[in-house]
Amino acid sequence: MFLIVGLGNPGAEYAKTRHNVGFWAADTLHQAFGFGPWRDKFDAEVAEGSIGGQKCLLVKPQTFMNASGNAVVKAAHFYKILPADIVVIHDDIDLPAGKVKAKLGGGSGGHNGIKSVDAAVTPDYNRIRIGVGHPQGSGEMVINHVLSRFSKADEDAVAEGIEIVATAIETLLKDGMVVFCNKIGDLQHKKQENRTNGV
Repeated sequence: MFLIVGLGNPGAEYAKTRHNVGFWAADTLHQAFGFGPWRDKFDAEVAEGSIGGQKCLLVKPQTFMNASGNAVVKAAHFYKILPADIVVIHDDIDLPAGKVKAKLGGGSGGHNGIKSVDAAVTPDYNRIRIGVGHPQGSGEMVINHVLSRFSKADEDAVAEGIEIVATAIETLLKDGMVVFCNKIGDLQHKKQENRTNGV
């Protein structure tokens, strides 16, 4: 069984903000693959389903970003899921809006949700990063940026990035991170070519 976690903050005021890209991605996967209804468990909203024949649990922690690891470790412990079978989807301010990158393990990049998950389950899980663009400046400006809503152009770019994740996620579960990274790279390249060619 795989644990697929989308990071975000609960509450309507955060619903369309850059920091909630993980929730947006989880909702997209939920719809695309016909998961069961969301229910409250493990300090999260969870839904059961399958992707490409692989049984999965979608998780949207409801503890606010800084304590995201609580929900992840509870769900992983209950279902006896190893870090190698955990996938965490989150926003990344160091990538252009809509750009998707992925890796197994690594650092938090200053992301408080990832710091929390790292502390709870070790860093050796799969991460899918979706770019939300970077503000000019640092500190308070970064906080304001991730809690702000998208411009129309950025929202469209992020929607495209999430679509790529949904298209390629089966590859990650079946074939692993290296093949998945190649797949998302190919998909992004094709999207860029189509834009260049006016398709």
